[in-house]
Amino acid sequence: MHRHGIYEWLHSHWVAAALCMGLLLLVLIPVIGLPWDSFLLLIYLQTPIYMLHQVEEHTGDRFRQYVNLVVFGGIEALSPVAVLWINLPGVWLLSMLSLYAATFIGPGWGLSSVYLVTVNGITHVLAALATRHYNPGLWTGMFLFLPAGGFTLWRTSANASITATHHAVGLGVALAIHAAIVIYTRTRAAALARGKG
Repeated sequence: MHRHGIYEWLHSHWVAAALCMGLLLLVLIPVIGLPWDSFLLLIYLQTPIYMLHQVEEHTGDRFRQYVNLVVFGGIEALSPVAVLWINLPGVWLLSMLSLYAATFIGPGWGLSSVYLVTVNGITHVLAALATRHYNPGLWTGMFLFLPAGGFTLWRTSANASITATHHAVGLGVALAIHAAIVIYTRTRAAALARGKG
């Protein structure tokens, strides 16, 4: 299978994989999560929560279509390949690295996944307020991301080893990822618009 075929296959199946993996990771909590520190368990939970969010957001390719139609007026600013890179090595890899960092370096170094969830949830809510209508991912952003991210950040106050530096790095990573997506889509949309002009 050539590279384009692999991308097409992944784009057709990754959301179903996210649903299966998200549910599996939740079901495994009693088996693997009991010996963990409660804060480490909260870091772990960010991954299945994000996967369930991806199901709402990307089922039927609706987030990409929403961005291209509503935000960019029909220009394909967000491509299928970009969706894969953002969500697979982007979200999933970052979540894994955050869990590893929290486990083997220190709990504060796992905050990138927590801030990613929180910033994304806030973004969905702000977009809904600005447009006065639903955007794909809004419900899980409101009812999973904001409570989970907010509670985990509140719990950092009980851990003296987590410093302002940890928060700054975690927030900085989350903001950088969102900024990179905005820059990419706007740059691509501008290039496509010039090509049509």
